[in-house]
Amino acid sequence: PPQMSAAGAARRVLTAASHSSHGERARTWKILSFALALPGVGVCCLNAYLKSQEHSHEQPEFVPYNHLRVRTKKFPWGDGNHTLFHNPHTNPLPNGYESSHH
Repeated sequence: PPQMSAAGAARRVLTAASHSSHGERARTWKILSFALALPGVGVCCLNAYLKSQEHSHEQPEFVPYNHLRVRTKKFPWGDGNHTLFHNPHTNPLPNGYESSHH
């Protein structure tokens, strides 16, 4: 038999894959999901956890930039100065942090 080139072999595999049944394609995607996607999500979760452990939990220094924390009108909730998801440790008000301790 004549020698088969790499391109010919790849073409033959792709042709066979394109003619596979719906069940075989579904099984292939299921295997890929479990073999690649789930471990990838696990690695991302581990990375986020490790980054959160080494992150400094100290309050950043307040710098009163003119273009940040602009209040042209009061918010319709609370005292009108706090954002909806306000965190007093990480979100300063226009004049600085509410408290300097944890």
